[in-house]
Amino acid sequence: MFKKNNIIVLIASLSLLAAWEWPWSRSGSSGSSTNGKLEGVVKVDGSSTVFPITEAVAEEFGKIHPKVRVTVGISGTGGGFKKFVVGEIDINDASRTIKDKEAKKAKENNIEFIEIPVAYDGLSIVVNKDNNFIDYLTVDELTAIWKAGSKMKYWSDVRSGWPRKLIKLFGPGTDSGTFDYFKEAIIGKKNNIRSDFTKSEDDNVLVTGVAGNKYALGFFGYAYYTENKDKLQVVAIDGGGGPVKPTGKTINDGSYTPLSRPIFIYVNPESAKDVVVDEFVKFYLKHGGDLANEVGYVGMPDSVEDRVKDRYNKRLTGKWFD
Repeated sequence: MFKKNNIIVLIASLSLLAAWEWPWSRSGSSGSSTNGKLEGVVKVDGSSTVFPITEAVAEEFGKIHPKVRVTVGISGTGGGFKKFVVGEIDINDASRTIKDKEAKKAKENNIEFIEIPVAYDGLSIVVNKDNNFIDYLTVDELTAIWKAGSKMKYWSDVRSGWPRKLIKLFGPGTDSGTFDYFKEAIIGKKNNIRSDFTKSEDDNVLVTGVAGNKYALGFFGYAYYTENKDKLQVVAIDGGGGPVKPTGKTINDGSYTPLSRPIFIYVNPESAKDVVVDEFVKFYLKHGGDLANEVGYVGMPDSVEDRVKDRYNKRLTGKWFD
């Protein structure tokens, strides 16, 4: 299970990237530039958490290059990697880092990747707006609710004095990087999460589910909470230092623990040889931070953004940290 220090170290590592040098395919897109006007397709898939940023970038990019079509799917981080490692897409949106088995599959297919952090997210625990009894949850209580074999059927099982009402759970599906992150941070890497909850790779489905049941509990990326504040309440989480709600500040400084995390895009460097893909990625790196802030996430510090641009321009492939 993640500890507060692990989260702070991970976030601090991003802030120190400028001081480090990092170790050093194919895809279906093709584009061209005619009289200075770009034409072509950029194929993106993956995380529904990263989707709002990529969608915003694609929309702004399309205003400048209307003949470029950027397709953005939401098959989940794992679903996107399944396509990425066989060269079906140019970019994978990811709410976690690539797994060793995914990197191995990519290598078997001669697919390299450039791992690029684009923003910070605070995985948000949410309840119905009419819930009037939950003020905060501890990590231990979250674990007890969500672990396989949980005996937490009613809210009164979680904490004495809470109503004897059935807990209705909503969360991402197993192809989701958010599912993976939550499982590791709350349940533990070697343990299993309970299966009797409503699953969807579409976070809007989860929002609707929690908003429709007074006794529901769910989790997803911070941007989906901020977009639906009128329908939901976000729950403060006590990771050992007292209850903390996700905000731009608490996500950025890591005090919202253990659920603060960086989120990523993975770029196929072979795809980046295509002028259309290359220009889209450069546009993403230039404007993605501001757009991340607009859609409800926390953009990377300028020092990290500079390092990210340098890494992409040099086509430095592989993981930044293990």
